[in-house]
Amino acid sequence: MKKIHFTDRYLLNPRHPVTVFVIGAGGTGSQVITNLARMSMALQALGHPGLHVTVFDPDTVSQTNIGRQLFSETELGLNKAVSLVTRINRFFGYAWTAEPQCFPTRNFSDNSTANIIITCTDNIRSRLTLWKFLKKVRKENFSDHSVPIYWMDFGNSQTKGQVIIGTVREKVLQPSSQEYIPMPKMNVITEEVDYAKIKEKESGPSCSLAEALEKQDLFINSTLAHIGCDILWRMFKEGKTLYRGAYVNLDTLKMTAIPV
Repeated sequence: MKKIHFTDRYLLNPRHPVTVFVIGAGGTGSQVITNLARMSMALQALGHPGLHVTVFDPDTVSQTNIGRQLFSETELGLNKAVSLVTRINRFFGYAWTAEPQCFPTRNFSDNSTANIIITCTDNIRSRLTLWKFLKKVRKENFSDHSVPIYWMDFGNSQTKGQVIIGTVREKVLQPSSQEYIPMPKMNVITEEVDYAKIKEKESGPSCSLAEALEKQDLFINSTLAHIGCDILWRMFKEGKTLYRGAYVNLDTLKMTAIPV
């Protein structure tokens, strides 16, 4: 029998829009946020309260970002999180929020988290800091808008990348099944990768779009964003997933699914 993860039942029928933190509004984050806006609209059409998203990013839009990321000339100099959220709120009529700062914030507390946390940053230190906090709340036995349940992480090089979703909680209650093997736990990225063995390099800002494309090609971010958001969409729509992520190689046009 195949392994499967059934979505935390609280998120399938909550009393409020499911809260989502997106950390990083650059190449991948700008695509993910746009996908989440469409997903929220689709969920509402199915009778679900939808999503409430908060975006964190301290950076401003530069000329380098135009073209590879979802920003325009009119947004040059504006904060990325504020620019994206303002645009989406006007387009869809939402009241999502933007935080022009890093996450975790200086005033980080147990009450300042969300049900789903999505990291779209290349910063290893921020992932480790986040995980240091999330481990403390793994044993929470209640659910509300501020309790983290899932963590989805995106990462990529120029033409390759991966997306992985894991359970912040040690166990997500699973129903019995005659067809599958229900898995109450999925590893998060920091349980998959030994970051202590990875030396982080500071790449610095790119001076042009051409230089930026040497670091991350044009469609690697959007490809990963669509795959990750499709996993989330199915977890909401079908209440289950057979896959907790995928590896993508645009050089060979190959995608390898990561089973639960």
